[in-house]
Amino acid sequence: MTESLQIGPLGPLDLAALALLVVSWMVIGWMTEHSSPSRPSMGKLMAGYRREWMRQLVTRQPRIFDSAMVDGLRQSTTFFASTSLLAIGAGLALIANPQPLANIASDFALDRGPDLLWEARILTAVLFGANAFLKFVWSHRLFSYAAIAMAAVPNDPQDPLAYPRAAQAAQININAAKSFNRGLRSVYFALATLAWLLGPYALIGAVVFTTGMLWRREFASDSRQALLENRPD
Repeated sequence: MTESLQIGPLGPLDLAALALLVVSWMVIGWMTEHSSPSRPSMGKLMAGYRREWMRQLVTRQPRIFDSAMVDGLRQSTTFFASTSLLAIGAGLALIANPQPLANIASDFALDRGPDLLWEARILTAVLFGANAFLKFVWSHRLFSYAAIAMAAVPNDPQDPLAYPRAAQAAQININAAKSFNRGLRSVYFALATLAWLLGPYALIGAVVFTTGMLWRREFASDSRQALLENRPD
């Protein structure tokens, strides 16, 4: 029975920990992006503030502040995309030569296991890093689109296209933020995956901790409570 639950170097406990990792990553993402109106997540709350930002944009002259805001958001995506790319390169280097990690495991009296097991653990973290990189790159692109849409908003508030175009810019901005948040979640779970190097129990503990931390920040943080006050319609 035990052998039937084995996939390559991954035993039953490794597979259970890996399944928990993937399911937790998907569930917390779904909960964040599909929260109920009665208990919105931070992402949902910020979407309302982004729409309000674009409504205020229509009557703000000049719009230098708005341009600086978008530039700051794009710089954040660039930083995280570059960091993710460096992490991917480091992970691939370790996959090519997992011996240093195996030596560390021996020093800490951990089960060394086959090299393929170490490579599978590192590859999982690399895949999360790759997903994060792709999300950050797309987020950067969307923020560029949002900047162009903002520039297309007429300066005259009485123009019939002013508020509809502002709403379009807001939606692109929201989509960019959603992609950025997905990238951040992948980074969090990539870091949690590194605990797998210490064994499946460490991975399970890291996944539970990471999921709980993300839930608290989205649904029970002081920042969320502050945003709930005088929230935009």
